[in-house]
Amino acid sequence: MVFIGMDHGTTGISFCIMSDEGEVIDVFKIGREESKKGLISAKEEILKRVDLDSIKLMAITYAMGDGISKILPTSKVKDRGILSINGAGKVTGGGTSVFSELEELNIDSIMIPGLHKNSDSLDELFRAAYSHQASPEKVSISYNAVKETGWSNFIVADISSNSVDILIEDGKIKGAIDACLGAMGVIHGPLDLEMIRNIDENRASANECFSHAGAIKIAGIDGKVANMKDQLLENYRNGDEKAKLAIDTLIMTVAMEIAGLDVVCKNEIEGLVLTGSIGSATEPFNFADEINKYFKNKYPLKIISKDSGAIGAAQIAMDVYNGEKEILGIEVNI
Repeated sequence: MVFIGMDHGTTGISFCIMSDEGEVIDVFKIGREESKKGLISAKEEILKRVDLDSIKLMAITYAMGDGISKILPTSKVKDRGILSINGAGKVTGGGTSVFSELEELNIDSIMIPGLHKNSDSLDELFRAAYSHQASPEKVSISYNAVKETGWSNFIVADISSNSVDILIEDGKIKGAIDACLGAMGVIHGPLDLEMIRNIDENRASANECFSHAGAIKIAGIDGKVANMKDQLLENYRNGDEKAKLAIDTLIMTVAMEIAGLDVVCKNEIEGLVLTGSIGSATEPFNFADEINKYFKNKYPLKIISKDSGAIGAAQIAMDVYNGEKEILGIEVNI
């Protein structure tokens, strides 16, 4: 018997298959564009690995998750748990096609909400300040971080295509800072004054600006979303000065965001959890070492798998199946 977790990421959709003892059996990823073009089937990839009757529960993350605020059975969620797909980065349709395939499997599943102004589980100050703080996979990432560390008061830094930092206090998610608000990721980043002017003058849409506001903006890289990170890292390896400036700037903005979350935490921070394709990187630069230059060993650092979104979702599925009524302060209603 197994549990499955799904991470609806920027460059692809990842799945974790987990035994009912909590052991990770397999993790695999489906590219968004490949899925949209019918070159790969999520349903077929799952059925290659497990028998349908052996799946006890699947936990799904999808898009912004701003249409729900509790963990709910997928069958009870309207419009796939989102208010709108607009403003969410580049839309390829790959995630939509995967979701449709999962519906065809007709297995028991739950949906994990995003973190937003209607999330009663969050601190009211964060809800008052920001309409949206993080998409659903940040909840599953945070859950995996709790499982890996046993900490109750810490910050999760998920650094990849976008950068989102999450504050956990007393074992619950207090708040987070989304990619369009604070730190740069590889692709997405905050909208600054120049971008606001470009939007007002109809030179670009807000979503286009958001999707080119990360490190790629500094490095002068454009193209397919799936290829941009590899191009940035290749340029960095080759000694490209713009690529180095881009990475150094990204790290600086992440450090600023982490420090800001530390300030508002009422308890002492036990440590910092790093994840994501950049946050867990050890080459061509060591992200942990680079971020620690700013904090000078203030925080114990723990690196967890870059697949923590899918792994954490599978862990949520297992614990909800076994009767858990709350996940990081988020109510389970099944």
